[in-house]
Amino acid sequence: MEGSGAPAEDILFRRPWLPVSISGCQLLAKSWFGETAYHILLTDMHCVWEERMDTAVIQSRAQELNRRLRAPVKAFFTHLCEVVKPCLAGVGSQTENEVQISLTRQEDGSINMRLKSELAGLPFYWEFHCTPAPVALVCIQLVRPLLTMSRLLQRQVEQLGGLLVRKDAEIQDYRENGATLSRERLQTDVFEEHTHREDFIAKALPLLCSEQQEALGFDGDLQELYAAIVTHGSARKRKLSEQHSAEEVEHANKEPELVLNASAGGSVSSESADGNEKQTNNGEPETRGAKMVNRPKMQQSLPVTSTAAERPASKPKKKKVGLFR
Repeated sequence: MEGSGAPAEDILFRRPWLPVSISGCQLLAKSWFGETAYHILLTDMHCVWEERMDTAVIQSRAQELNRRLRAPVKAFFTHLCEVVKPCLAGVGSQTENEVQISLTRQEDGSINMRLKSELAGLPFYWEFHCTPAPVALVCIQLVRPLLTMSRLLQRQVEQLGGLLVRKDAEIQDYRENGATLSRERLQTDVFEEHTHREDFIAKALPLLCSEQQEALGFDGDLQELYAAIVTHGSARKRKLSEQHSAEEVEHANKEPELVLNASAGGSVSSESADGNEKQTNNGEPETRGAKMVNRPKMQQSLPVTSTAAERPASKPKKKKVGLFR
């Protein structure tokens, strides 16, 4: 089993594509197997297929394919990993005589891989039902890394071309100072980048297109380059995520300070208003704030002057009869 310290998607992303051959079909594969779950990807460069399985679905499919199986998932999943992982790594199973694996294409565009092995003296069957992967997954797992690899290799070619130009200048300086080759077969032509590129494409491209099986797979150097690129991308993404989280925490810590400052500002305003009121009582000119403070007092004093005791005597009015009394 593979460690579960990192998320399954990150582990699968860092895995290189490996060339495999199943039923005569040349494919690239990458896979992740957990304790009782797996995620595999397959491509023939015309389509990308995937299958994700968790514990419950694995248990259900195992019961459908093996009617006599009564064991929990962990009991047979280890055996499944042992016989499948070598096949998906392109190295063949260590018990190849006991394992049979075949691939069939379905009308709906999916592919099925059927596996037959032996578990505890009884036949054990398993099927991978791989469906076309979404475009976003294909871009993340295949397209973007390949484009990055292309740009990186192009920069390497440019640097090597510049190095050859400097080497030619160094050799020319030796010749001008009387140096000669001891062996004539070591002499080379002056490097011209444009001419070399055209000649290389004219000779190498037809060979690459004719050798389809070799062109599909990654050799060891390309696998290492792919792994380095996706690992760097994962580390950069994780660093940006941590920075974003730190900024959010810092912003959340500043919000209580803003609330406290707003409350302090309100109390100062109240004190200022009281101060203005005292100045008014001492005979100084009223300010706008003082008028606002005194306005409620004036409104409260109005009902006091209109009490029944202080009203002048008036003639009794006749009572009205009707809706208004």
